[in-house]
Order: sequence, then C-alpha cells, then structure tokens
Amino acid sequence: MTQATESQKRGILLSEAALQQVKSLRDKQNQDLCLRVGVRQGGCSGMSYIMDFEDVSKITSNDEVFDYDGFKIVSDRKSLLYLYGLMLDYSDAMIGGGFQFTNPNAAQTCGCGKSFGV
Repeated sequence: MTQATESQKRGILLSEAALQQVKSLRDKQNQDLCLRVGVRQGGCSGMSYIMDFEDVSKITSNDEVFDYDGFKIVSDRKSLLYLYGLMLDYSDAMIGGGFQFTNPNAAQTCGCGKSFGV
C-alpha cells in the first residue's frame, strides 16, 4: 500500500512531530494506551476538542480506529463527523507550542485554537 493511499484511509492525521510526542507521553504512562480524540459542546466557538489517553480495552464497536505503526488513534463516529481530515501537529516552541488542530470542517476557530464552529 502506498503512503498516499494509507493516509487517505485515516480520518485523523498526525504529523511526525505529533506522533513522536504522543508516543513519548504514552511511554511515560507505562501502559497499553490509545489516544482518544473527539469533540464536545462548548468552547469559544461552539465545539471544543477533547484528547486524552485511554486503555485500549475501552475501544468499542462505535469507534473508528486509525493505526500509526502500532499506536492507535480512536474517535467515536459522531465526533468523527466533525473531525474527518483533522491534522494534529505538535510544536515545542516556547510561545504557541503544544498540540495544534487543523480541521478542514471548521467554519471558524477561536484564537486559542482549541475550539471551533461548523
């Protein structure tokens, strides 16, 4: 499978920097964890992103799972309606660093980059 074809099958995309950062954070937990990404009502623009580690045993049949070399990104299908095509990036810059969300479905985003509207 080519890399382009593989990327098209992933509804949530990770940059190499984001993948390395989440793997590093997971390794510090010393458990078999996946990264759950979703949305909830709230935030400056109407919806906010949620992102947290979760035990892989909590993955359900209502989840979509995207594999990155053995590291799983999980999203429930309802959230994925708002997140499909999301690019998750990471920067260690002193100002403006951390995880950044680039969401092609967002009609507007707030200044903090942690919430959006559709």
